[in-house]
Amino acid sequence: MHALLPLLLFFIVCVVLMAGYPVALTLAGTALLFAFAGELIGFFDITFLQALPSRLYGIMTNTTLIAVPLFVFMGIMLERSRVAENLLDTMAELFGRLRGGLGYSVALVGMLLAASTGIVGATVVTMGLLSLPTMLRRDYDPRIATGIICASGTLGQIIPPSIVLVLLGDVLSSAYQQAQLDMGIFSPETVSVGDLFTGALVPGVLLVLLYIVYLRRCC
Repeated sequence: MHALLPLLLFFIVCVVLMAGYPVALTLAGTALLFAFAGELIGFFDITFLQALPSRLYGIMTNTTLIAVPLFVFMGIMLERSRVAENLLDTMAELFGRLRGGLGYSVALVGMLLAASTGIVGATVVTMGLLSLPTMLRRDYDPRIATGIICASGTLGQIIPPSIVLVLLGDVLSSAYQQAQLDMGIFSPETVSVGDLFTGALVPGVLLVLLYIVYLRRCC
């Protein structure tokens, strides 16, 4: 029974999210519900919730995580100022005469937006609204058009700076230090966000090049 609780928690979170409830309320409410249920069946000690204020204060005072709302703000500014739209138009004019040129533009602009915003949702929505109608009018296969837009949008996960890498950097730094202390290394090294950015740069650029090569063969 205890082994099934995490799966049940995950299932209920998915159901509530698909029902349309806000993410913050869904995650917090479902977790609290399971905490009280765990207290009733003797699986969870409700006194652990007393550490919640300290945990929240620690997150709010974490200087690394300040980058997350700033990335979101930058993405909103790029969308509202129409900079992304102008960039896509310029790239389309630059590669317009090449076979698959509009697809190249989408891949490159997706890379630039990923490096600028660090989030996936803003990039996919922006590219979908701006480039998908144009690509369909130019007789691109709908599967190719939607595929390159979605693939380019996911570059925000890996091309630095990235919100995901910022969050991972904060978690991995503490976990790596604790692992070294457990091994008896009392002057532990750290894994910084900058290290993750450096390690993700080459794979991100390689992905963009592979997208362009694939478009070259398909278009």
